[in-house]
Order: sequence, then C-alpha cells, then structure tokens
Amino acid sequence: MEDIRTSTGTMLGMIRGAPLGRMVSVVAELGIADLVAGGPRTAEELADATGMHAPSLYRLLRALASVGVFAEIDGRRFGLTPLADRLRADAPGSLRDWAIMQNEDWYWRLFQDLPYSVRTGRPATEHLWGKSLFEYLVEHPDAGARFDTGMASRHAENNAAFIAGYDFSGIKTIVDVGGGNGSLLATLLAAHPSLRGILFDLPAVVTGATKRLGDSGVADRCTVIGGSFFDAVPAGGDAYIVSNVLHDWQDDQATAILRNVRAALDGRGRLLVVNEQIIPSGDEPHPGKLGDIMMLLIGGRERTEAEWRSLFEASGFTLSRVVPLSSFTGAGVIEGIPSGG
Repeated sequence: MEDIRTSTGTMLGMIRGAPLGRMVSVVAELGIADLVAGGPRTAEELADATGMHAPSLYRLLRALASVGVFAEIDGRRFGLTPLADRLRADAPGSLRDWAIMQNEDWYWRLFQDLPYSVRTGRPATEHLWGKSLFEYLVEHPDAGARFDTGMASRHAENNAAFIAGYDFSGIKTIVDVGGGNGSLLATLLAAHPSLRGILFDLPAVVTGATKRLGDSGVADRCTVIGGSFFDAVPAGGDAYIVSNVLHDWQDDQATAILRNVRAALDGRGRLLVVNEQIIPSGDEPHPGKLGDIMMLLIGGRERTEAEWRSLFEASGFTLSRVVPLSSFTGAGVIEGIPSGG
C-alpha cells in the first residue's frame, strides 16, 4: 500500500508540473521576488505594487510557498526562499527571464500539439503555423526578444562555466555562429581582453546585440554580421562557437551548418559546440531527455555521443574530445577539428 501511495504522489506531482510551471512564470513576470528582496511584504502590498487582485494573489503565493517558492510568514506576508531568489532579476544565475519565456502563448501551444508530433514525427510548428519556430519569432519580434532573453537566462551558468573552464590559448579571433543577442560573446570577450570576436546571426536578430556589446565594453573588439548560417559563415576565425544551435535542427540541416563552418575554417582552427547535451543510453535520468521533447516539437533533436561523432564526420570534422564543464546541466564543450587537420 505504501508503494502505491508513493507512486501515486509522484505521478500527481508530475501531472501538476505544467500548472506549477505556469504559476512560477506568472510571479516571475510580476517581479514578486524583486519586491520582497528587501524583506517580507503582505499580499495586499504586493497586489498594490503589481495591480493584481489581492485575495487571488494571496492564493497564488500561498500555493507557491507550499512547494518552497516564497515563505509565508505571519500576517499573510511573503518572503524570499533560495528557490524564489532565482527569480530575482539581478540574482546571480537568475532564471526570471527563462520562466517568463515559458509563459509565452507560443510555448504552450507547442506542447498542446505534442500528440501531433508523436503521431506523425513532424514538428508541431509546421502544423500550427506552417513555418519554423525561428521564422515565427522573426515575424513576432516581441516574442523573439523574450526568447533571446530567456535563452540567455537559461544558459548563463553554462556560459560562465565555458568561459572559466575552457582553454582559449592560441585563439585570436572567435566567431559565434548563431550567437543571438551576443550575450555569450560579450561575456567571453570581457573575460579575455586579448580576444577579438565576430557575432553572426540573422539580421533581425543581431540588431539587438549592439547595445549589449557596448554595455559590456567590447564593441571595439567585435564585428556584428547578419546572415544565414545555411548560406555561409564569416571567414577569419581561429575558433567557431556554435552554441545552443544544432539541437534545433535535424541531421541534414545541422550538417549543412557545420559544413559552412568547415569551409570558413579552411582546414585550420577549432569547432566548439557549446550548450548541447550528450544523451546517455538506457533509462538514466538526464535533462537532455526531457529537453529532447521540445526539440521534437520544433523539428530538432538532442544527440548521443555516437550521433555527435557521425554528425561531425558527415560535416568534415573529427570529434577530438569532449571537455567537461562544471555546470548544473553537465553540458560540456564538444570540440572538433577539420578532418585531416
């Protein structure tokens, strides 16, 4: 009987996972964690500050406090907990923007369409919109901006581990292929003053990078170029970062991207695949196995080490090593060199 109760409780927790995530997203968007950073505040005070209905906001905060997000104190006051602290905008390793992104309508519509992808093997994006996620985000710039900030929030810890844990000696110019709003490259150049950088992504995407590079004090060492990595990749780098990109695409598309990187390298230098998972076999728990369902919905896939090696070989690279990094997700640097180099 106890085993049945335990499994029932675990399953109920899983079933409630989606509503709980939405609840976290709502308080993240309201900035509740920032409002209580200076000390506990009542639900009424928080409602006044956010324009919410006080009794309803109290019920939401009470529910979140019951699972450790915020602490309910006497007098209907709420304060920070270690979990809630991750939702402060200026907290080290803040996940606020990631939580906000996951409250986006497009995100929920994708998961509502999961049965379509499981039934057909096709991305839900084409069923919903007749286009890729990235085409959708270009056409909806507000959603695209929240996507960029959400990705930067989600991968900040991995990026910090990469910058601190990888040996960049021998590299003079580094090209960030599909570098989005420049968050990774800006942090990397700030940490390594001898490096120069090239940020490359779609023209509509890189327009948002100029201010970030300037605010980081690295704009004079970074060139911003707009274009498609399916057409070509800028030449001139000693190393090419492809971060959080290849899992968005099936093998033929990922191969096309890497072949363009291979052409730009012209037989020399390094490929650094960052913020990607290496899926273990069997039923071993791994964050990439859950993340792979999002990839299913948008037409991509997470990969095993054998699949990464095959992808590299098909693109003219040899997978030379996997450099482990100290980060929550366990993602490392998948390093490649041009075949024969």
